[in-house]
Amino acid sequence: MKTGFIGLGNMAKAMIGGMLKDQIVAPADIIGNAKSRETKEAVRSAYGIEIADTNAAVAEASDVLILAVKPQYLQEVIEEIRGHVSTDTLIISIAAGKTLEWLGNAFAKPVKLVRCMPNTPALVGEGCTGVCANDRVSQEDIRYSLRLMESFGKAQLVPEHLMNAVGAVSGSSPAYVFLFIEAMADAAVAAGMPRKQAYEFAAQAVYGSAKLVLESGKHPALLKDMVCSPGGTTIQGIRVLEERGMRGAVMDALLATVEQSNRL
Repeated sequence: MKTGFIGLGNMAKAMIGGMLKDQIVAPADIIGNAKSRETKEAVRSAYGIEIADTNAAVAEASDVLILAVKPQYLQEVIEEIRGHVSTDTLIISIAAGKTLEWLGNAFAKPVKLVRCMPNTPALVGEGCTGVCANDRVSQEDIRYSLRLMESFGKAQLVPEHLMNAVGAVSGSSPAYVFLFIEAMADAAVAAGMPRKQAYEFAAQAVYGSAKLVLESGKHPALLKDMVCSPGGTTIQGIRVLEERGMRGAVMDALLATVEQSNRL
């Protein structure tokens, strides 16, 4: 079964790397295209996949077609390829904000559509992807789509009306986490720690804390309370964060991304 990629940016490379690592497909069974010749040659060299000259050629060759382009380019790409995909082709879009209805209207014919929202930690095999599908997609297709997404992290089926929430809580939030890590490292540097070591301590603290939430199954508030000893240092830091409105600021940031997704 041939898997095609239109767009070979960071997310596509994360997906290709995961699929090859899990041996879901072989390099010879992947075909891709991108605007930049440099990008195409770099991906061919890194993964050994087939590179096509046009998006239409990718569409014609693919049993599973992954649209890994930015939302603002998706209409143009679909207009280019819609005459070259069959009704049996499983089409997977990772474009934020583009609904199944929008995609179906853009193709202007009955097609099997899966909409996914991965995030950048997929680059290190720790992605988190929301998945939904239209009514032409079979259960077998859904299972296969989830298997593809799970090759570079975790994946779950969600109702489409929650996809913009998925985009906020997992798609955009790594940027906020990176900002948090940078701020913690800056504070450590201000306290005298070397910069490189500060980033390592801050990043590992975030990584370990996230792993503790996932593996312990305990509520984050309970885990927070476990760190906050009576009269200790941590509760004073919590007091400052609450005074500065950290909780509300984070909520407002994520809800702003949901609103922007609704406008795309």
